[in-house]
Amino acid sequence: MELADFDYELPEELIAQQPLADRAASRMLVVHRDEGRWEDRRFCELPELLGPGDCLVLNDSRVFPARLFGHRAGVHSLAVGKNNPKRREHLSGRVEVFLLRPVSADGKEWEALVRPGRKMRTGERIHFEGGLEGEIASRGEYGERRIRFATADDPFEEFERIGHVPLPPYIKRADAPADRERYQTVFAREKGSVAAPTAGLHFTQQVLDRCRAWGAEVACVTLHVGLGTFQPLHTAQVEEGRLHAERYSIGDEAAARVRAARRVVAVGTTSVRTLESAARAGAVEAGQGETDLFIYPGFRFRAVGAMLTNFHLPRTSLLLLVCAFAGRELALEAYRHAVKERYRFYSYGDCMLIV
Repeated sequence: MELADFDYELPEELIAQQPLADRAASRMLVVHRDEGRWEDRRFCELPELLGPGDCLVLNDSRVFPARLFGHRAGVHSLAVGKNNPKRREHLSGRVEVFLLRPVSADGKEWEALVRPGRKMRTGERIHFEGGLEGEIASRGEYGERRIRFATADDPFEEFERIGHVPLPPYIKRADAPADRERYQTVFAREKGSVAAPTAGLHFTQQVLDRCRAWGAEVACVTLHVGLGTFQPLHTAQVEEGRLHAERYSIGDEAAARVRAARRVVAVGTTSVRTLESAARAGAVEAGQGETDLFIYPGFRFRAVGAMLTNFHLPRTSLLLLVCAFAGRELALEAYRHAVKERYRFYSYGDCMLIV
Protein backbone atom coordinates (compact mmCIF):
# COMPACT_ATOMS: atom_id res chain seq x y z
CA MET A 1 0.00 0.00 0.00
CA GLU A 2 1.13 3.54 -0.79
CA LEU A 3 1.15 6.03 2.09
CA ALA A 4 -0.07 8.63 -0.40
CA ASP A 5 -3.40 6.77 -0.54
CA PHE A 6 -4.12 7.88 3.03
CA ASP A 7 -4.41 11.59 2.45
CA TYR A 8 -7.16 14.22 2.51
CA GLU A 9 -7.55 17.97 2.07
CA LEU A 10 -8.01 20.04 5.23
CA PRO A 11 -8.41 23.83 5.39
CA GLU A 12 -6.05 25.18 8.02
CA GLU A 13 -8.82 27.12 9.77
CA LEU A 14 -10.46 23.80 10.82
CA ILE A 15 -7.49 22.88 13.02
CA ALA A 16 -8.68 23.65 16.56
CA GLN A 17 -6.36 26.05 18.38
CA GLN A 18 -8.29 26.24 21.67
CA PRO A 19 -10.41 23.76 23.61
CA LEU A 20 -14.13 24.32 23.97
CA ALA A 21 -15.28 25.83 27.25
CA ASP A 22 -17.29 22.66 27.91
CA ARG A 23 -15.34 19.44 27.33
CA ALA A 24 -18.48 17.48 26.44
CA ALA A 25 -19.80 20.03 23.92
CA SER A 26 -17.87 18.57 20.98
CA ARG A 27 -19.55 17.24 17.87
CA MET A 28 -19.33 13.51 17.20
CA LEU A 29 -19.46 11.84 13.80
CA VAL A 30 -20.86 8.31 14.27
CA VAL A 31 -19.66 5.93 11.56
CA HIS A 32 -21.56 2.66 11.06
CA ARG A 33 -19.14 0.21 9.43
CA ASP A 34 -21.62 -2.51 8.52
CA GLU A 35 -24.05 -0.06 6.92
CA GLY A 36 -21.42 2.12 5.25
CA ARG A 37 -22.96 5.33 6.57
CA TRP A 38 -22.47 8.03 9.17
CA GLU A 39 -24.57 10.46 11.19
CA ASP A 40 -23.85 13.79 12.86
CA ARG A 41 -24.30 13.63 16.63
CA ARG A 42 -23.02 15.33 19.79
CA PHE A 43 -20.47 13.78 22.13
CA CYS A 44 -22.82 14.27 25.07
CA GLU A 45 -25.06 11.65 23.41
CA LEU A 46 -22.40 8.93 23.74
CA PRO A 47 -23.94 7.28 26.86
CA GLU A 48 -27.16 6.66 24.91
CA LEU A 49 -25.17 4.63 22.35
CA LEU A 50 -23.80 2.32 25.06
CA GLY A 51 -25.52 -0.31 27.15
CA PRO A 52 -25.19 -3.50 29.22
CA GLY A 53 -22.39 -5.67 27.90
CA ASP A 54 -20.29 -2.71 26.71
CA CYS A 55 -16.94 -1.92 28.31
CA LEU A 56 -15.57 1.57 27.77
CA VAL A 57 -11.75 1.40 27.91
CA LEU A 58 -9.86 4.59 28.81
CA ASN A 59 -6.13 5.37 28.73
CA ASP A 60 -5.36 6.86 32.15
CA SER A 61 -1.84 8.04 31.31
CA ARG A 62 -1.10 11.54 32.56
CA VAL A 63 0.68 14.20 30.49
CA PHE A 64 3.64 15.89 32.16
CA PRO A 65 5.22 19.24 31.09
CA ALA A 66 7.63 17.63 28.63
CA ARG A 67 8.85 20.74 26.78
CA LEU A 68 11.87 22.38 28.41
CA PHE A 69 13.73 25.54 27.40
CA GLY A 70 17.37 26.21 28.22
CA HIS A 71 20.67 27.49 26.89
CA ARG A 72 23.79 25.82 25.60
CA ALA A 73 26.60 26.05 28.11
CA GLY A 74 30.30 25.34 28.20
CA VAL A 75 33.19 24.98 25.79
CA HIS A 76 33.69 22.40 23.00
CA SER A 77 36.97 21.45 21.28
CA LEU A 78 36.99 21.25 17.48
CA ALA A 79 39.53 19.83 15.02
CA VAL A 80 40.18 22.57 12.44
CA GLY A 81 43.44 21.87 10.59
CA LYS A 82 45.09 19.04 8.68
CA ASN A 83 47.46 18.44 11.59
CA ASN A 84 44.35 18.34 13.79
CA PRO A 85 45.00 21.39 15.98
CA LYS A 86 42.21 22.07 18.44
CA ARG A 87 40.06 25.19 18.53
CA ARG A 88 37.91 25.84 21.58
CA GLU A 89 34.39 27.00 20.73
CA HIS A 90 32.29 28.83 23.31
CA LEU A 91 28.71 27.60 23.11
CA SER A 92 25.58 29.68 23.59
CA GLY A 93 22.07 30.00 22.28
CA ARG A 94 18.55 28.92 23.18
CA VAL A 95 17.74 25.21 23.21
CA GLU A 96 14.35 23.50 23.18
CA VAL A 97 14.13 19.96 24.57
CA PHE A 98 11.07 17.79 24.02
CA LEU A 99 11.24 14.83 26.38
CA LEU A 100 9.98 11.49 25.05
CA ARG A 101 10.61 8.73 27.59
CA PRO A 102 12.99 7.75 30.41
CA VAL A 103 15.65 5.22 29.35
CA SER A 104 17.57 4.61 32.59
CA ALA A 105 16.59 2.78 35.76
CA ASP A 106 17.01 5.91 37.92
CA GLY A 107 14.78 7.98 35.60
CA LYS A 108 17.50 10.61 35.02
CA GLU A 109 18.42 9.73 31.44
CA TRP A 110 15.81 10.53 28.79
CA GLU A 111 15.25 10.12 25.09
CA ALA A 112 14.39 13.54 23.69
CA LEU A 113 14.07 15.67 20.59
CA VAL A 114 16.36 18.70 20.69
CA ARG A 115 16.34 21.94 18.73
CA PRO A 116 18.63 23.09 17.19
CA GLY A 117 19.41 19.38 16.73
CA ARG A 118 22.34 19.50 14.32
CA LYS A 119 24.40 21.77 16.55
CA MET A 120 24.00 19.72 19.72
CA ARG A 121 26.96 17.34 19.99
CA THR A 122 27.51 14.49 22.41
CA GLY A 123 28.96 15.82 25.63
CA GLU A 124 27.37 19.27 25.39
CA ARG A 125 25.60 20.65 28.44
CA ILE A 126 22.31 22.54 28.64
CA HIS A 127 21.35 24.86 31.48
CA PHE A 128 17.64 25.05 32.24
CA GLU A 129 15.67 27.36 34.53
CA GLY A 130 16.08 26.90 38.26
CA GLY A 131 19.54 25.37 38.04
CA LEU A 132 18.64 22.09 36.32
CA GLU A 133 21.40 20.89 34.01
CA GLY A 134 21.49 18.18 31.33
CA GLU A 135 24.19 16.66 29.15
CA ILE A 136 23.84 15.15 25.66
CA ALA A 137 24.79 11.48 26.18
CA SER A 138 24.21 10.05 22.67
CA ARG A 139 22.33 10.43 19.40
CA GLY A 140 19.57 8.19 17.98
CA GLU A 141 18.58 6.93 14.54
CA TYR A 142 16.12 9.71 13.68
CA GLY A 143 18.03 12.57 15.30
CA GLU A 144 16.67 12.13 18.82
CA ARG A 145 19.15 12.53 21.69
CA ARG A 146 19.71 10.93 25.06
CA ILE A 147 20.03 13.52 27.81
CA ARG A 148 21.39 12.83 31.29
CA PHE A 149 19.99 15.18 33.94
CA ALA A 150 22.18 16.17 36.86
CA THR A 151 19.76 16.42 39.78
CA ALA A 152 19.42 14.85 43.21
CA ASP A 153 15.63 15.28 43.03
CA ASP A 154 12.97 13.33 41.17
CA PRO A 155 13.28 14.60 37.55
CA PHE A 156 9.48 14.64 37.23
CA GLU A 157 9.32 17.21 40.04
CA GLU A 158 11.79 19.40 38.16
CA PHE A 159 9.80 19.02 34.92
CA GLU A 160 6.57 19.97 36.70
CA ARG A 161 8.29 23.07 38.07
CA ILE A 162 9.94 24.42 34.91
CA GLY A 163 8.37 22.53 31.98
CA HIS A 164 5.77 23.62 29.47
CA VAL A 165 2.69 21.74 28.25
CA PRO A 166 3.72 19.82 25.09
CA LEU A 167 1.06 21.15 22.74
CA PRO A 168 1.32 19.65 19.23
CA PRO A 169 3.08 21.74 16.54
CA TYR A 170 -0.16 22.33 14.61
CA ILE A 171 -1.44 24.40 17.54
CA LYS A 172 0.13 27.70 16.56
CA ARG A 173 0.41 29.36 19.93
CA ALA A 174 2.42 29.12 23.11
CA ASP A 175 1.01 27.01 25.90
CA ALA A 176 -1.06 28.83 28.53
CA PRO A 177 -1.61 28.02 32.23
CA ALA A 178 -5.10 26.71 31.37
CA ASP A 179 -3.57 24.03 29.13
CA ARG A 180 -2.18 22.26 32.20
CA GLU A 181 -5.74 21.29 33.05
CA ARG A 182 -7.39 21.17 29.60
CA TYR A 183 -4.67 19.18 27.81
CA GLN A 184 -5.30 16.43 30.34
CA THR A 185 -8.13 13.93 30.70
CA VAL A 186 -10.28 14.06 33.84
CA PHE A 187 -9.32 10.42 34.54
CA ALA A 188 -5.53 10.84 34.07
CA ARG A 189 -3.61 9.05 36.83
CA GLU A 190 -0.32 7.49 35.71
CA LYS A 191 2.33 10.11 34.91
CA GLY A 192 4.36 9.52 31.74
CA SER A 193 2.82 10.84 28.48
CA VAL A 194 4.27 13.60 26.30
CA ALA A 195 1.00 14.03 24.40
CA ALA A 196 -2.58 13.67 25.55
CA PRO A 197 -4.67 10.64 24.56
CA THR A 198 -6.94 13.18 22.91
CA ALA A 199 -10.14 11.14 22.47
CA GLY A 200 -10.38 11.14 26.25
CA LEU A 201 -10.34 14.95 26.47
CA HIS A 202 -14.09 15.09 25.73
CA PHE A 203 -15.11 13.24 28.88
CA THR A 204 -16.36 14.83 32.09
CA GLN A 205 -17.10 12.92 35.27
CA GLN A 206 -20.80 13.46 34.57
CA VAL A 207 -20.54 11.80 31.15
CA LEU A 208 -18.68 8.84 32.67
CA ASP A 209 -21.38 8.51 35.32
CA ARG A 210 -24.05 8.54 32.60
CA CYS A 211 -22.19 5.82 30.66
CA ARG A 212 -22.34 3.64 33.78
CA ALA A 213 -25.99 4.54 34.31
CA TRP A 214 -26.80 3.24 30.81
CA GLY A 215 -25.22 -0.07 31.80
CA ALA A 216 -21.66 0.17 30.45
CA GLU A 217 -18.62 -0.90 32.42
CA VAL A 218 -15.57 1.38 32.51
CA ALA A 219 -11.99 0.07 32.59
CA CYS A 220 -8.65 1.90 32.56
CA VAL A 221 -5.45 0.79 30.86
CA THR A 222 -2.21 2.76 30.55
CA LEU A 223 -0.12 3.56 27.51
CA HIS A 224 2.41 6.36 27.90
CA VAL A 225 2.22 8.36 24.69
CA GLY A 226 5.63 8.96 23.15
CA LEU A 227 7.32 9.13 19.76
CA GLY A 228 5.59 5.93 18.61
CA THR A 229 2.18 7.59 18.56
CA PHE A 230 2.90 10.84 16.75
CA GLN A 231 6.12 10.31 14.79
CA PRO A 232 5.82 10.72 11.00
CA LEU A 233 6.15 7.64 8.82
CA HIS A 234 9.41 7.70 6.88
CA THR A 235 8.59 5.30 4.04
CA ALA A 236 6.43 5.61 0.93
CA GLN A 237 5.26 2.02 1.35
CA VAL A 238 2.95 1.49 4.32
CA GLU A 239 4.20 -2.03 5.06
CA GLU A 240 7.76 -0.78 5.53
CA GLY A 241 6.77 1.63 8.31
CA ARG A 242 8.03 1.16 11.87
CA LEU A 243 6.95 2.73 15.18
CA HIS A 244 8.99 3.43 18.30
CA ALA A 245 8.05 1.32 21.31
CA GLU A 246 5.81 2.76 24.03
CA ARG A 247 5.21 1.45 27.56
CA TYR A 248 1.81 0.03 28.49
CA SER A 249 0.17 -1.83 31.36
CA ILE A 250 -3.17 -3.51 32.05
CA GLY A 251 -4.33 -4.36 35.58
CA ASP A 252 -6.16 -7.50 36.66
CA GLU A 253 -9.52 -5.76 37.12
CA ALA A 254 -9.38 -4.02 33.74
CA ALA A 255 -8.41 -7.24 31.96
CA ALA A 256 -11.30 -9.11 33.60
CA ARG A 257 -13.82 -6.43 32.56
CA VAL A 258 -12.54 -6.48 28.99
CA ARG A 259 -12.76 -10.27 28.76
CA ALA A 260 -16.32 -10.24 30.16
CA ALA A 261 -17.56 -7.56 27.76
CA ARG A 262 -19.90 -8.19 24.85
CA ARG A 263 -18.38 -5.19 23.08
CA VAL A 264 -15.15 -3.35 23.93
CA VAL A 265 -15.36 0.37 23.14
CA ALA A 266 -11.80 1.71 23.06
CA VAL A 267 -11.36 5.43 23.74
CA GLY A 268 -8.52 6.57 21.52
CA THR A 269 -5.95 4.90 19.30
CA THR A 270 -3.67 4.39 22.30
CA SER A 271 -6.28 2.24 24.05
CA VAL A 272 -6.74 0.31 20.80
CA ARG A 273 -3.01 -0.39 20.50
CA THR A 274 -2.78 -1.39 24.17
CA LEU A 275 -5.65 -3.87 23.93
CA GLU A 276 -4.61 -5.31 20.59
CA SER A 277 -1.01 -5.68 21.80
CA ALA A 278 -2.22 -7.63 24.83
CA ALA A 279 -4.58 -9.74 22.68
CA ARG A 280 -2.04 -10.90 20.10
CA ALA A 281 -1.63 -14.22 21.91
CA GLY A 282 -5.37 -14.61 22.57
CA ALA A 283 -7.59 -13.07 25.27
CA VAL A 284 -6.57 -9.78 26.90
CA GLU A 285 -4.56 -10.59 29.99
CA ALA A 286 -3.16 -8.36 32.72
CA GLY A 287 0.48 -7.39 32.31
CA GLN A 288 2.90 -4.72 31.22
CA GLY A 289 5.51 -4.23 28.56
CA GLU A 290 6.38 -2.20 25.49
CA THR A 291 4.56 -2.16 22.17
CA ASP A 292 5.58 -1.03 18.71
CA LEU A 293 2.39 -2.44 17.17
CA PHE A 294 1.73 -0.75 13.82
CA ILE A 295 -1.92 -1.18 12.76
CA TYR A 296 -2.84 -0.58 9.12
CA PRO A 297 -5.49 -1.97 6.73
CA GLY A 298 -5.47 -5.74 6.71
CA PHE A 299 -4.93 -5.96 10.48
CA ARG A 300 -7.17 -8.43 12.31
CA PHE A 301 -8.72 -6.84 15.41
CA ARG A 302 -9.06 -9.36 18.24
CA ALA A 303 -10.24 -7.21 21.16
CA VAL A 304 -11.82 -3.92 20.05
CA GLY A 305 -15.42 -3.77 18.82
CA ALA A 306 -15.93 0.02 18.64
CA MET A 307 -13.65 3.02 18.85
CA LEU A 308 -13.93 6.69 19.82
CA THR A 309 -11.19 8.80 18.28
CA ASN A 310 -10.37 12.36 17.26
CA PHE A 311 -9.60 13.33 13.65
CA HIS A 312 -5.96 12.71 12.70
CA LEU A 313 -3.27 14.11 10.44
CA PRO A 314 -3.01 12.77 6.88
CA ARG A 315 -0.45 10.03 6.14
CA THR A 316 0.06 9.12 9.79
CA SER A 317 -0.02 5.84 11.69
CA LEU A 318 -3.11 7.13 13.55
CA LEU A 319 -5.10 7.65 10.34
CA LEU A 320 -3.93 4.24 9.10
CA LEU A 321 -5.28 2.65 12.30
CA VAL A 322 -8.66 4.34 11.77
CA CYS A 323 -8.71 3.12 8.16
CA ALA A 324 -7.86 -0.39 9.32
CA PHE A 325 -10.86 -0.36 11.66
CA ALA A 326 -13.44 1.43 9.51
CA GLY A 327 -12.15 0.60 6.04
CA ARG A 328 -10.07 3.07 4.02
CA GLU A 329 -12.77 4.31 1.65
CA LEU A 330 -15.43 4.73 4.32
CA ALA A 331 -13.01 6.44 6.72
CA LEU A 332 -11.76 8.92 4.12
CA GLU A 333 -15.30 9.62 2.90
CA ALA A 334 -16.29 10.34 6.52
CA TYR A 335 -13.29 12.67 6.85
CA ARG A 336 -14.34 14.55 3.72
CA HIS A 337 -17.84 14.88 5.19
CA ALA A 338 -16.35 16.23 8.42
CA VAL A 339 -14.40 18.83 6.44
CA LYS A 340 -17.52 19.85 4.50
CA GLU A 341 -19.55 20.17 7.72
CA ARG A 342 -16.80 22.23 9.39
CA TYR A 343 -15.91 19.82 12.19
CA ARG A 344 -12.97 20.88 14.36
CA PHE A 345 -9.86 18.77 13.78
CA TYR A 346 -6.99 17.28 15.80
CA SER A 347 -6.18 17.41 19.52
CA TYR A 348 -8.63 20.08 20.70
CA GLY A 349 -11.16 19.21 17.99
CA ASP A 350 -14.27 17.07 17.61
CA CYS A 351 -14.47 13.28 17.61
CA MET A 352 -15.60 10.23 15.66
CA LEU A 353 -17.29 7.10 17.03
CA ILE A 354 -16.78 4.03 14.82
CA VAL A 355 -19.20 1.18 15.55
